[in-house]
Amino acid sequence: MALVLAGCGPAPQPGSHAEVPAGIAEQTPLGELTPVADPRAHEGPSTAVVAQPDIRPIEPAPAPRLPATVTDHQGTRVTVTDTSRILALDRSGTLAATVFGLGLGDRVVGRDSSTGFPAAVDLPLVTINGHQLNPEAILGLRPSVVLTDTTLGPWNVVLQLRDAGIPVVVVTPQRTLDNNGDIVRAVAAALGVEPAGRQLADRLDREVAAKKSEIAQLVPDDESRRPRVVFLYLRGSAGVYHMFGRGSGADALISALGAVDVASEVGVDGMRPINPEALAEAKPDVILLMTKGLESVGGVEGAARIPGVAQTPAAQHRRFVDMNDYQILGFGPLTPSVLDALARALYAPDSLEAAR
Repeated sequence: MALVLAGCGPAPQPGSHAEVPAGIAEQTPLGELTPVADPRAHEGPSTAVVAQPDIRPIEPAPAPRLPATVTDHQGTRVTVTDTSRILALDRSGTLAATVFGLGLGDRVVGRDSSTGFPAAVDLPLVTINGHQLNPEAILGLRPSVVLTDTTLGPWNVVLQLRDAGIPVVVVTPQRTLDNNGDIVRAVAAALGVEPAGRQLADRLDREVAAKKSEIAQLVPDDESRRPRVVFLYLRGSAGVYHMFGRGSGADALISALGAVDVASEVGVDGMRPINPEALAEAKPDVILLMTKGLESVGGVEGAARIPGVAQTPAAQHRRFVDMNDYQILGFGPLTPSVLDALARALYAPDSLEAAR
């Protein structure tokens, strides 16, 4: 996923629980909200806000059992003997969030540009130009183990790290609701904390299932009234306008919200440049996007003028739902909170104002 992400606010100490963001009151439970009468006809934009944006770690923090030997996603056999200085790097920020969720956040020594939850945002950055690995910055942090996937490059940096004797474990690049647990268990196995991995994966599965059950209470029974949603990735300064479809992760998120993923409906696989005619014909009621992406095109009014977007019901009703770039497609331990925030913005947008 082509995620170019921006920074968040001040960082608590690693592993700590973040406070509710300034201006956000204690939220009414999702299942107690009154949804709008017709989510397809609601007027105006909404910002989905995760009330607790930091990662809740497994407690007590586990003690790694080392050495840990694993066969990674690429079939490479890797032995990890030291987890005192961890780097977890990927384009969606999932891996660092997972390490923090496993209770090992105090061992993480750097971050990628997509890792921006409060407990990690002050760590040294080891990527440049968006999502390029910076070998000098990485080696300068003296990592004892690196966790990554194939979404960051150039790949010769990974080979350089291995040549330097640093164990590098590569996990799957796929990000979806269905493999959250697999990624957690893979990371835990590499770090010698398999019991904590099972504990976190089980907790995450339970929390996602519970959140989907709450969301189902807000979704209209009449399928014709369920919102038609499309996820757009916008970077106005770079002239990048993409629609995310099947297999992008956005499809799983939209489906979990009980909405219709129009990109999948019209046959878009992965990420594709916006086809104005196809987007207009898909008739999304809601356009879901990253906050910085919305800002990059001049906000709601700028987004509503993009060819293809301008002809949609979403643009006509100014129905844009944006969310923090670090969170929206990160999956991992924040998934239940992301689903909660998006469901509020989609089905009960009036509650967002009431909570401020």
